[in-house]
Amino acid sequence: MNNETKYSSIHYNSYLQVDKITSAQQLRSDEVGTHAHDEMLFIITHQVYELWFKQINFELRSIVKDFSARQVNEKNVGIAVARLERVIEIMKLLVQQIGVMETMTPLDFLDFRNYLFPASGFQSFQFREMEVMLGLKENRRTTYNNKPYHCVFASDKKDALEDLEKGNSLFDLVEDWLERTPFLEFGAFNFIFEYQKAVHSMLEKEKTAILDTDILSDESKQMRLIMLGDTNTYFSNIMDEKRHNALIAEGKLHLSYKATIAALFINLYRDEPILHIPFLLLSKLVEIDDHITTWRYRHAQMVMRMLGKKVGTGGSSGHEYLASTAAKHHIFADFHNVSTLLIPRSELPVLPDSFKRNLGFYFSALNT
Repeated sequence: MNNETKYSSIHYNSYLQVDKITSAQQLRSDEVGTHAHDEMLFIITHQVYELWFKQINFELRSIVKDFSARQVNEKNVGIAVARLERVIEIMKLLVQQIGVMETMTPLDFLDFRNYLFPASGFQSFQFREMEVMLGLKENRRTTYNNKPYHCVFASDKKDALEDLEKGNSLFDLVEDWLERTPFLEFGAFNFIFEYQKAVHSMLEKEKTAILDTDILSDESKQMRLIMLGDTNTYFSNIMDEKRHNALIAEGKLHLSYKATIAALFINLYRDEPILHIPFLLLSKLVEIDDHITTWRYRHAQMVMRMLGKKVGTGGSSGHEYLASTAAKHHIFADFHNVSTLLIPRSELPVLPDSFKRNLGFYFSALNT
């Protein structure tokens, strides 16, 4: 085959397979002879969702592949940030599409809803793929009618999801990447020790400020000291590796102690050039969690608007189930929790010059 044949011209219609796409809307209401105008909107909106899910999963697979390497190329971390940003923009569209769906009234939906049984959004294989790839494993899910979430799929798709669960999710791979972070101990500098000293100093300053002020009443001072004590207890618990591991065992935390400390270091020293991209990566994961939660919540509210307390077409509790997933299915909540551990820049332990140079913070590092 010569190059001229290989790169022959192609038409817009055939390249995008427009005829195949635009002929894929078969209205059930027409099949039974009771045309429902809004069924076309319902079908197209969900088809568009599936196309966007396909693109999201395409991006996630590439990131998972890059982070599966024992040593993650720094260039690939930047690429991951860019691809996660793309996923975030797509997720914004997914939320906006709900507004398009809501141009259909509850009565419009009832014109064809009875023809949909037992089809349901629970049967979206690509959405479940996305959840599992990100890190939502079965033991962290709200059950579907007290059954495994994959029970609604044929055996081949069920097997595919189970195989995906056995592998490393993006959460697992980022956790492993964080655990390999070399920043926490370097020579005489011990980040955990220095951070704990800084927290203690900060809390002592706040205690002194509370006791010395003339603005607060004795009662208010006592209340603030109690609150400060609670803060101190939180810092102490979260910085205790045994306590942290106990919280993981209880299912209250999921990110390992070492990875949590690394994420904390990255967040605290984000202004250092070498940590800028790692900080963006963690921020994008948090954003993805936020947008998925927003989508779940908006979806639940739309279902409430359309169906009230009716049971879903797939047999679920409808709005109640969807609302519970919005509240509980947070994948990267541990990265949100890191914000609780942040302290002001003015209180940060100063990084030794040798520490900075060896981590390549200075362009002059090779010349010193």
